[in-house]
Amino acid sequence: METEKIKFKEKLGYGFGDLASSLIWTATGMFLPFFYTDIVGISAAAVGTLLLVARIFDAFIDIGVGAMVDKTKSKYGKARPWLLWLAIPFGISGVLLFTAPNLGPTGALIYAYATYLLLNLIYSAVNVPYGVLNSMITQDQYQRSLLNIFRMLCAIIGTLLITTMTLPLVDAFGGGSGGWSRTFLIYGALSAILLIITFRTSKERVKPSVVQKEIPFKRGLKALLRNKYWLIMVILMFTGGINGAVGNAVGIYYYQYIMHDKSLVGLLGIIGLAPVVLGLLFVAPIIKRYGKRNASIAGSSIMLLGCLILLINPTSLTVIIIAALIKAIGGIPLAATMFAMLADTIEYGEWKTGMRTEGLVYSAGSFGSKAGSGIGSALVGWLLALGGYVGGQEVISASATNMIQFMYIYLPIIFGIIPLLILIPYKLDKEYPQIIEDLAKAKEV
Repeated sequence: METEKIKFKEKLGYGFGDLASSLIWTATGMFLPFFYTDIVGISAAAVGTLLLVARIFDAFIDIGVGAMVDKTKSKYGKARPWLLWLAIPFGISGVLLFTAPNLGPTGALIYAYATYLLLNLIYSAVNVPYGVLNSMITQDQYQRSLLNIFRMLCAIIGTLLITTMTLPLVDAFGGGSGGWSRTFLIYGALSAILLIITFRTSKERVKPSVVQKEIPFKRGLKALLRNKYWLIMVILMFTGGINGAVGNAVGIYYYQYIMHDKSLVGLLGIIGLAPVVLGLLFVAPIIKRYGKRNASIAGSSIMLLGCLILLINPTSLTVIIIAALIKAIGGIPLAATMFAMLADTIEYGEWKTGMRTEGLVYSAGSFGSKAGSGIGSALVGWLLALGGYVGGQEVISASATNMIQFMYIYLPIIFGIIPLLILIPYKLDKEYPQIIEDLAKAKEV
């Protein structure tokens, strides 16, 4: 199959979509539990329940959005128009989320539920079609990997900005709830602009191998469950969502109460993400030679090694930095390939069942990631409550300290083993060229 070239402008524009998401969504995962417990004054247990309810709600919304994307017909395509329609609402929802009006304890909790559910709803309606867009731009495996590399580069740049700039910006704007809302006013405006750029620079090219009528939701879902590689990716994204949510949320607690230096959020953020930015620039030839699955297994093994190194002395900044660097290097292949692998399952499903449902595939994959993220975020809140954590204190109890250490040190080891087991049966890299050939022949008939 001849390689289809995608211009740099389109790759970068596509990547800006994940930069837009990172400015709001990554910040939510990283700072929202702390904002709720220490700024708004909501209990850790209530926060845990809120995060779980919202993410599970969001995960199911993803399925509905995916079905709607598959039915979308407009002059802009089926995925692109969603980015245009919801760019500004997405930015506004991020500002509302980190605004804390004085409504009293009950009012604050109701406001938190309303704004977080709103953000999750709009994020689903942006993120699912954005993911679908990868599969609509090209069917070429390598070009999809390159698009995903640009996506992850921009996402990590966004995460670096969020990690290093958020707390200084909050302080610069006067701290407290006002500092947070003003900071996210900036993030919200930037995210809206970036989504519009993604819409304007991207192009939908891929068509189904055969002309098909609108596929009923129930029939499409049954076909999806016959797609073994899609199931593997959903499990991988589900467990990765749990691990990522725990890691993002617990970091600020660990640095403030164990390391006694909240500013380490920025330093460790740079150390953990800068190698990934550099690595993504050079990982494409490795993926091309060894395949997405093999590169991801090797990287996951390195990540697990980084988690184990932390056991040497988890309160030594030097050890924490070394562990973060190793984990970051190990995470490069999976970051570069995960969404490209999910995109490849669309062709496998079309070849296997005769039905091409990009929106449903991505939404159901996102369902796994969101559900895992929801469980991970809730787990942090619940385990903090179990350990007796109370927000806003200068000194916390020994049991709360132990719980924070458990989540920061030992949970990543447990979840670091899972990708190695999940990826072993994934063989689609080898089968994909024949699948594309078969689908091309079907178009000629």
